[in-house]
Amino acid sequence: MRALLGFVGSLLMINACNGWLTSRINRMSSNSSSYLTKEALWLNQTLDHFSPYDDRKFQQRYYEYLDEFRIPDGPIFLVICGESECRGITNDYMGVLAKKFGAAVVTLEHRYYGKSSPFKTFTTENLKFLSSKQALFDLASFRQFYQESLNSKLNRTNIENPWFVFGISYAGALSAWFRLKFPHLTCGSLASSGVVHPILDYYQYDQQMGESAGPECKAILQEVTQLVERRLPSDGKSLKAKFGAAALHIDADFMYFLADAAAVVFQYGNPDKLCTPMTEAKKANEDLVDAYAKYVNEYYIGTFGVDIEGYTQEYLKKPESTDRLWWFQVCSEVAFFQVAPLNDSIRSSKIDLRYHLDLCKNVFGEGVYPEVDATNLYYGGTNIAGSKIVFTNGSQDPWRHASKQISSPNMPAYIVTCHNCGHGSDLRGCPQSPLVLEGNSKNCSSPEAVNKVREQMTEYIDLWLSECHAASWSSM
Repeated sequence: MRALLGFVGSLLMINACNGWLTSRINRMSSNSSSYLTKEALWLNQTLDHFSPYDDRKFQQRYYEYLDEFRIPDGPIFLVICGESECRGITNDYMGVLAKKFGAAVVTLEHRYYGKSSPFKTFTTENLKFLSSKQALFDLASFRQFYQESLNSKLNRTNIENPWFVFGISYAGALSAWFRLKFPHLTCGSLASSGVVHPILDYYQYDQQMGESAGPECKAILQEVTQLVERRLPSDGKSLKAKFGAAALHIDADFMYFLADAAAVVFQYGNPDKLCTPMTEAKKANEDLVDAYAKYVNEYYIGTFGVDIEGYTQEYLKKPESTDRLWWFQVCSEVAFFQVAPLNDSIRSSKIDLRYHLDLCKNVFGEGVYPEVDATNLYYGGTNIAGSKIVFTNGSQDPWRHASKQISSPNMPAYIVTCHNCGHGSDLRGCPQSPLVLEGNSKNCSSPEAVNKVREQMTEYIDLWLSECHAASWSSM
């Protein structure tokens, strides 16, 4: 899905979970100050963790940050990179947590993304090893590899540092699922905007957009959609050109692009970038389509850096296209198809379930279908039966309805509530563009709300790390 579930540095997820947008965001910033480290390290990773006969390996990239590490018994914070290239360890709130706990921070690039691909091309056949299940075993294998490597550096054997796992968006789901499937390998997990509940027809995304926009802005965006739909049949070519989208020959692709352009501001905590100019245009009785086109060209394409080509199905069919990666995970495993609700929708009714299923078939061929029920059966959805997992979500984030928002025993859930609290605000701050170093909350409309959730999640991290320490000492 394109709509956006990661911003600058290594945000997490767009397109379907919005992995595609996330990867686009990650290309926007290579500023060294945005990272704790950009020095890459490598390990040999197993290609297929589920086959006893396939012994193929591939090179997987990772990073380590040891400046705050309390030798020898400090914790190790494993920050999961999600569905995008991983260029280093982002200097967000993790830097603050590393200082507080004397932790080493390590990050593993997700298989297939960035420079960690087993194959040079992404044909449908080559993508068969791209899944959350394989990624979780990558993390488990890396965790064992890195602990042994650290022990070797410290000239010791059979010592286990306490580990804690972090992730945002899809990586947030992986963080929760890692604790669920490998509880003996981590003291706990933080799932920030963790989309643990795959949904086939994710109409709640559009509904949250409307709620986050507010009645006035929502009505204007709905009017824009209606105006565009009326003009498309007779004036489609010039209309698309107005938005810099002449390459989008399929009308539904064009309407998806327009919906994503609006969604990005609510997902990443920048609602005023869109709603302010649109309400001003409405009050001045200006052409709303022209006003929206100005926003799309200046912000979504200009500042945000979106490439129109990524919205064309012909491009997605090309085996060299990296945009195929998240779409494959969407089309085969988690869906999150951002469809128009039956009533009161912002996005076009052309963006329905059939549109997404046809896209999957067109891009990947017959036989690729999102096995959402099987995925939820395997992980549990919002009924995940894990422990020592903290779930955090931003009140304005359209992805929060695919996360766990209600606390259960040993799995607390918190909502960060403010005007611009979007995707991963607890770790990233707000808004997420440009990147706020150390996740500083000062630009959030309600910094105290962000800080309160940070205090709560830090208390659990401290508690669960302490319990790990105590268990380690009692076993000696």
